[in-house]
Amino acid sequence: MLDTLDLDRSLDKVTYKTRIEELMCQLRSLQQACWQAKLPLVVVLEGWAAAGKGALLKKMVNYMDPRGFSVHPILPPTRIEQRYPFMWRFWQELPPKGSIGIFYHSWYTHLLEDRLFKRVDEADVPEVMGQINAFERQLVEDGVAVAKFFIHLSRKELKKRLKKSAKDELTAWRVRPEDWQQEQNYKKYRNLAEEMLLHTSTGFAPWMLVEGNCQRWARIKVLSQLVALLTEALDRQALETPQMINPPPQPLVDTSPDYVGKADLSLNLDKKEYKKRLRSAQLDLKKLQLKIYQQQIPVILVFEGWDAAGKGGAIKRLTDILDPRSYKVNTYSAPSEEEKQYHYLWRFWRKLPLAGNFGIFDRSWYGRVLVERVEGFASEWEWRRAYREINEFEAQLISHGSVLVKFWLQIDPDEQLRRFEARQNDPFKRYKLTDEDWRNREKWDLYEMAINQAIARTSTPSTPWSIVPANDKYYARVFIIETIIQSIENQLKRKKKG
Repeated sequence: MLDTLDLDRSLDKVTYKTRIEELMCQLRSLQQACWQAKLPLVVVLEGWAAAGKGALLKKMVNYMDPRGFSVHPILPPTRIEQRYPFMWRFWQELPPKGSIGIFYHSWYTHLLEDRLFKRVDEADVPEVMGQINAFERQLVEDGVAVAKFFIHLSRKELKKRLKKSAKDELTAWRVRPEDWQQEQNYKKYRNLAEEMLLHTSTGFAPWMLVEGNCQRWARIKVLSQLVALLTEALDRQALETPQMINPPPQPLVDTSPDYVGKADLSLNLDKKEYKKRLRSAQLDLKKLQLKIYQQQIPVILVFEGWDAAGKGGAIKRLTDILDPRSYKVNTYSAPSEEEKQYHYLWRFWRKLPLAGNFGIFDRSWYGRVLVERVEGFASEWEWRRAYREINEFEAQLISHGSVLVKFWLQIDPDEQLRRFEARQNDPFKRYKLTDEDWRNREKWDLYEMAINQAIARTSTPSTPWSIVPANDKYYARVFIIETIIQSIENQLKRKKKG
């Protein structure tokens, strides 16, 4: 792939000067158009050391409004960043709608320098490539324009530029030992780049290869491609009709098994047994808390269920025994105006727990295929593709070594009505009952179909759903804590073996 590039391509100074001015004016106009159209752009700059990425970046932003872009030079992950899944730190830096995010190096460093210097397990490389492809596809399907550039140099040109920079006292500090290692291991690095390009150049986010021996030629090519990509993206967005973006919903037939309907809601505990088992489970969980901290295992607990199913009470009994410094409860409702400027998973990536801590989600990413689906807040295209996005997201959590436990708290309509009426008549609990709760109750069958389909499509061997019979709150609370204990113990055993 790289061998097919003609690295002798060049551009004379006069032509370059005329063309660069024209392109930069176009880019400035396109930046404004992106802002007006709320089109986000992600630019990835990769390539050899001394390929001119820094000078290109400076030229690119000189004509742009600094309020509309951000530059992210990607350095080795900090100790804190290493305690999160691989893609976590890149989700934090995504641009909002209408803005441009420029990544000077990127998630691809893990497939280039990290492999060259043996900072990554080669067995993990295919999985990392899959995570990157999923990440970029999710962005593009959500309306983000993605431009990826790899600037290629010959070995002779690379060595020449490194020597020149090293001799200049103003640029010598930029030449790292790793840059010389690239030159000394030129063939190996090129092979790594070839493999990366082959497996991550996709239809939705293709690589644009740039001949870099002539810096003038490289700058013109990058900027030309960027202008063309943005123009095409804006034209495509303008041509899309509301029907194309959100096609009329098709009749939905529930062909999924009735997972929640099969829960045995007669299961219960008397008060004495409840107190005994709850106390025992809480003490076991407290002991495990120390172990997950020592082993640096993140624990992610997802609570979904019917209104008034007892999620809050279960979370309270769970956290009563835990050190409050080791957990955080994240509650979710409708996304804020800021959160609407990003992919819907963005707000959940931001709240993942550090390794060694508990992250408790009262409602979660499943809102996209439950309430947002039923209430029409997400288009059919959005909630249908969300099943795949959720599975990819959770697979990355498991790959990172997380314990992920997903609960659906199941009650029947009669029990829900009894609890609603009890809340309505209790001045201390009345605030918990809203008009929306009553409206949701009228759509019971639609919600039941949505949760059954969600379980069918997102319950995997590594991320199964736990259906909690919750008509009896005592039984539900003990069941939940005992399930969490078992999941943590299973992870500790796997870690010990492997």
